[in-house]
Amino acid sequence: MFKNTANFTPTSSAKDTFHLQTIKPQNYQMRKIILSSAFLLFFSALRAQNPAPLKVKVAQKAESLEQKVIAWRRDFHQNPELGNREFKTGEKIAAHLRSLGIEVKTGVAKTGVVGILKGGKPGPVIALRADMDGLPVKERVDVPFASKATGEYNGQAVSIMHACGHDSHVAILMGTAEILASMKKDLKGTVKFIFQPAEEGAPEGEEGGAALMVKEGVLENPKVDVIFGLHINAQTEVGKIRYKPGGTMASSDWFKIKIKGKQAHGATPWQGTDPIVTASQIIMGLQTVVSRNAPLTETPVVVTVGQINGGVRSNIIPEEVNMNGTIRTLDPNVQDFVHERIKSVTTNIAESAGATADVSITRMCPVTYNDIPLTEMMVPTLEATAGKDNVSITPAATGAEDFSFYQQKVPGLFFFLGGAPKGKPASETASHHTPDFYIDESGFVLGMKAMTNLVIDYMEMKKEVNTSGK
Repeated sequence: MFKNTANFTPTSSAKDTFHLQTIKPQNYQMRKIILSSAFLLFFSALRAQNPAPLKVKVAQKAESLEQKVIAWRRDFHQNPELGNREFKTGEKIAAHLRSLGIEVKTGVAKTGVVGILKGGKPGPVIALRADMDGLPVKERVDVPFASKATGEYNGQAVSIMHACGHDSHVAILMGTAEILASMKKDLKGTVKFIFQPAEEGAPEGEEGGAALMVKEGVLENPKVDVIFGLHINAQTEVGKIRYKPGGTMASSDWFKIKIKGKQAHGATPWQGTDPIVTASQIIMGLQTVVSRNAPLTETPVVVTVGQINGGVRSNIIPEEVNMNGTIRTLDPNVQDFVHERIKSVTTNIAESAGATADVSITRMCPVTYNDIPLTEMMVPTLEATAGKDNVSITPAATGAEDFSFYQQKVPGLFFFLGGAPKGKPASETASHHTPDFYIDESGFVLGMKAMTNLVIDYMEMKKEVNTSGK
């Protein structure tokens, strides 16, 4: 336990190295000092040596593909599919990759598509990822390509909408694939295009998403060295790129609490044990885990009860109440601690009321963690692509992203691409996962250029580092 955070010491295993970055921010500055200026100048020189015609070709090709990419995005937007059900989406992606001469594998993690482009020269294997699934949301945006699709989600009939921008991610990566395929002979390595289903979570009772793709070997054959991904953002101005070294997006865990009391007449509560009153005390008690136990000045914590069910009639005290909620943390040590506190607080409050409580916690998604050396190496590429003034560090987000499962296996960089509607302040822009979510498509060219240039520069730098013996 670490109510006094001065006594809190994170682990330092290879797997959990990033705890030091999240819990003790000064370590990031220390690492920057350790990475000598000569080392950074070395990579800057390599980037400067990268053939200018290749970068010019990237820019020209991205501009020429803009309308094609927008058309793809609108098609996907009008015809969204839920997680593990992206059959038509996958077919369109696979057909496009095959038309470019890219080796294609389908049916990965149920509906996923993987393309492999082998460059004309040897070098590293770089993965680029886009997620494909829509959400059970009914669209309210008045556009000609608005979704009218319906489907079934966990046994319920629902409307379906791309309310998080995954349609944009797919279209941008398809355009990126076309650019890279056009310069195949100049590529110093291999590119693996990962089109992933079920980022928003698989249906109940099914596996899915990045976790299943990793389980099925998407990072092997050929073995991936690094992975890059982007997420369009409706609250970020078009033309801007945001990133964060280390912990970027939170882990996501789900908890279920079952409280058992003793049923009684509502007029004689002393004859029973009221699980509803107990549940209300537990809800308030859980907030003290955040406000009184967690080291909030060092890393954020969120504990939210999103669902509570109990009782069938106004004058009957029920025997049982069920609660469901989510936990968001940005450090695995804090994550473990919060889990234990939730269990302790819940069971002790229930016991004090004469009730019992059963707590189960499911780890859904780990922290999205940008490898610090990789981030330092590649940020100049983003700055050169978008303009230095248009690239900046973003605060950590308590939303979650299953891109983190890839980052557990290989170094990864995940960044945010501006897509805010023009003329609207961020405070008035509809958030992701809502019926009014809307993206400005004029940022797609920057998305293609950024992803392509990350590949080209990493290949160039990796090759030079290897041949120089560093």
